[in-house]
Amino acid sequence: MTTDTMRPGTPPAPNIAAQPAFSNALVFLLACAAGLSVASLYYNQPILSMLAADFGVTPGEVGRVPTFTQIGYALGILLLAPVGDRFNRRHIILAKLGVLALALLAVAGTHALWQLCALSIVIGVSASLAQDCVPAAAAIAPEAQRGRIVGTVMTGLLLGILLSRVVSGVFSDWLGWRAMFVAAGIALAVFGVVAWRRLPDFPPTTTLSYPALIGSLLTLWRKHPALRRAALTQAFLSAAFSAFWSTLAVMLSQPPFGYGSSVAGLFGLAGALGALCAPLAGAMADRKGPELVIRLSAGLVIVSFGAFALAPHNLWILVLGTLLFDLGVQAGLIAHQSIIYGLDAGARSRLTALLITAMFIGMAVGSALGSVVLESAGWRGLSLLAAGFGVVALVLRLLPGRR
Repeated sequence: MTTDTMRPGTPPAPNIAAQPAFSNALVFLLACAAGLSVASLYYNQPILSMLAADFGVTPGEVGRVPTFTQIGYALGILLLAPVGDRFNRRHIILAKLGVLALALLAVAGTHALWQLCALSIVIGVSASLAQDCVPAAAAIAPEAQRGRIVGTVMTGLLLGILLSRVVSGVFSDWLGWRAMFVAAGIALAVFGVVAWRRLPDFPPTTTLSYPALIGSLLTLWRKHPALRRAALTQAFLSAAFSAFWSTLAVMLSQPPFGYGSSVAGLFGLAGALGALCAPLAGAMADRKGPELVIRLSAGLVIVSFGAFALAPHNLWILVLGTLLFDLGVQAGLIAHQSIIYGLDAGARSRLTALLITAMFIGMAVGSALGSVVLESAGWRGLSLLAAGFGVVALVLRLLPGRR
């Protein structure tokens, strides 16, 4: 069933059963595409001080670079991810790979901050191909294995986020930041050739025009209570996630810790646990149902931040809690994707756009509130705020939902 409304004289919707056959090699290819593309969003973060010195601007001015990158990514998800239902996803993924590779190479030749900011928007928009790969995986997955397969592709995406900062920092220190972007562009170009040879066609699942396609986002939001519930729950989990990570470096620099930015960066390795456990969370959602996974995820967030509030200066609790709540947020995302991909097989790209947009809104709210609360109420206050986000997420899942 698709979301199209058939009218006299309109061509029938494409046959959604014509999606390519499942194979582990194809899942691996999609995971690599997701990881390599989303990594492009984060290459600039560890090298902002280098960029400021090279362009002769202040840290505040160079801080616009990651902001424009994220703005581009959000625009790409909202305005371009839905077209995966209307056009062959193979063509969309290959086109975005080409644009992304060229944009990364162009960054290496910039000599003005406005050029870098403009290209950062292009990088963000084209990196949204990561969110084309996830519904593509859902399209080829047998229903009984959808959670595990989507989780595998999400592992690639999450590892791209995790490793990009490490690779960028080390490579830039060794050969310079311009060489880093050249290497990233070449790597994507080479992968693009592999994808061109190996990626199959993904037939479209709707005949809607682009304006109607974007307009149908509101229709889908109204039509599916399960989508609204999933999006709101993930938004609150992501708010807790962002409140923590956007303030961690500041908190660790203060007494009694007094650590530098390198220690804060090492905490990012906690994301590896969430990334590597993503297929396990998906498999659990397949066997036990996504509802259980989401409730456990919210529970991990509540327990972790509750422990932070009770022992705000205990480093071991901070490390363990970081591992647990990161696992909870990532597992919740996998389970929510499992839910929405079962709602309408012909609208998976649009459903993805709605879920990820809600997640980004939650992250923005968490980041904004986190910095204010940390300044006014300290680390204990921020931990209570994040735990409260987890409580709201859990309540949303415990309330009886419309079927």
